[in-house]
Amino acid sequence: MARKSILSVNAGSSSVKLTFYTFEKTPKVIAAAQVSGITAPPAKLKYTSGEKQHKEELKESIGTPQDAFKFLLQRCISDPELSEVASTDDLAYICHRVVHGGDYETSVVITDETYHHLEKLEDLAPLHNYSALEIIRHCRKEIPSVRSITFFDSAFHQTLPEHVKTYPIDQKTAKSNGLRKYGFHGISYSFILRSVAEFLNKPADQTNIIAMHIGSGASICAIKDGKSVDTTMGLTPLAGLPGATRSGDIDPSLVFHYTNDAGKLSPASTKEMHISTAEEILNKKSGWKALTGTTDFAQIAVENPPTKEHKLAFDILVDRIAGYLGNYFVKLDGRVDAFVFAGGIGEKSALLRKAVTEKCRCLGCAVDPGKNDKGAGDGETVVDISRGDDKGPKVLICQTDEQFEMAYGCVNQYERS
Repeated sequence: MARKSILSVNAGSSSVKLTFYTFEKTPKVIAAAQVSGITAPPAKLKYTSGEKQHKEELKESIGTPQDAFKFLLQRCISDPELSEVASTDDLAYICHRVVHGGDYETSVVITDETYHHLEKLEDLAPLHNYSALEIIRHCRKEIPSVRSITFFDSAFHQTLPEHVKTYPIDQKTAKSNGLRKYGFHGISYSFILRSVAEFLNKPADQTNIIAMHIGSGASICAIKDGKSVDTTMGLTPLAGLPGATRSGDIDPSLVFHYTNDAGKLSPASTKEMHISTAEEILNKKSGWKALTGTTDFAQIAVENPPTKEHKLAFDILVDRIAGYLGNYFVKLDGRVDAFVFAGGIGEKSALLRKAVTEKCRCLGCAVDPGKNDKGAGDGETVVDISRGDDKGPKVLICQTDEQFEMAYGCVNQYERS
């Protein structure tokens, strides 16, 4: 009997998402499940399968993304409510999101060689790659008959021009250590480009957009003729826009004035994962949480902020986004089909979209208040919220879907079996 499903795995530091898809040219969701709150117990389980929806607080101790993956996989196979999932014998592929892929230009099948190469990249992204690689290792050991495919957030940006991706430091040192701009959120940008091009009825290789993936991790990408020509994240996801706990761009010397221990190992380090104090501060103890005490942007993006710090956090994000939009508008020579808001905050915060477009009105963009407030509904991948009489770039919302993009890539890039 032909294998008939694909499993997409998206492991973060505090949550793990699994989505099972049908094995066809345009994959359809069979079931989706996630464990959240790994770093803030108790962990919570949520799953959907057709019309069935379920949420519960877990009694099990789940301390790592690897634990969450093992729990989710077993639950999906054994829970009668998820009977459509059947068993691992029905899997054609397991797709894994890996943040940092170094110089890999596309997804790769995991072999001994590719796995060990990815292990070597962990030093570039210790906070992001470790959990994904541990889950891949588990899959290779426990489900060896199913091929694991890794999709990289950095692969979409392999088209960055040399002068954009090169840092002005000693090039011998830079090249021997892989020190350059890589860019991230590429799986999301791939989905956004394909979806927006289809919405605009244009070939992807003739589409020019500035896409914003704004979530607790946030970035922007300038896409010219279907290729990434610049993006805000750099060697790691820390560069560019501020996030829930990330600083974004700062003077590189700041961290040494912040603490004398910047270069020492953080207490969060383990035997397998080495994290400097500087990485811990700028990735985990900065961003709008450092300003407001909350990582929930919905508490910040309100008409009447509860504190001046909340207003400051909102204004900082709007200012940084607007600065990059202006920069990328120039890099695209003003030929921009659309500004695209995506990511959890970009898709949900009407106030942020309104503030950003008002700040950038000189670029010719404007939103219709009613359309903007309504946002995108269920089943609407791309929605036009532009003001009808505007002649500038369209303003769109795209409900991005990294899980689907990986499943779609599996079916369309690899031999069916």
